[in-house]
Amino acid sequence: MHRLTRTSYHHGALREELLRASLELIETEGVGAVSLRRVARDAGVSPGAPYHHFRDRASLLAALSAQGFTLLAEELAEARAAADSPIRALGALVRAYVDFARRRPAYFRLMFRPELSRPPKHPDIEAGADAADACLEATITDCVRAGLFPVERVEAVAVTVWSLAHGLAALWVDGHLQHHGKGLDALTEQATTLLESGLVDQR
Repeated sequence: MHRLTRTSYHHGALREELLRASLELIETEGVGAVSLRRVARDAGVSPGAPYHHFRDRASLLAALSAQGFTLLAEELAEARAAADSPIRALGALVRAYVDFARRRPAYFRLMFRPELSRPPKHPDIEAGADAADACLEATITDCVRAGLFPVERVEAVAVTVWSLAHGLAALWVDGHLQHHGKGLDALTEQATTLLESGLVDQR
């Protein structure tokens, strides 16, 4: 594919190329390697070009984090829609969350950094996170309406599902599960099976 040159970028393409270059840099060298100057060099533009879109490094990382939450919310919604029952949808959300972290580790590492998660400073991050949360909340509501567990357990269920999904994802991204004998897919499937069977009200 023909690489964009300094003179061939249009306004939107430059912003996306800077985000792409940042993501690639995080994947190969870590968040600490990201600077506006380095990203400009990797994108093949002048050192001052990124400042047309991002006032500083923090705003660049925040934009990338917001993009990650938007992608996660979309993938969670797709997983929920494809499930054949409300309780299976809860398991599907866990699997989708873990798969997102495995396929997009650079996004995942950014999305939960406390310095990027303050809503007044970064409303786009809050909007993306809210969309992901809304998908879980809607799935839990479906389970309650189906009589799978009482409404009194909603908060506990929400925390349980998110803890399971985020815990597995973080353990994988941090390198603690790569050498596990069963593999990530098998571990996630076992965990979601336990989740689904354990949440159903047996009264």
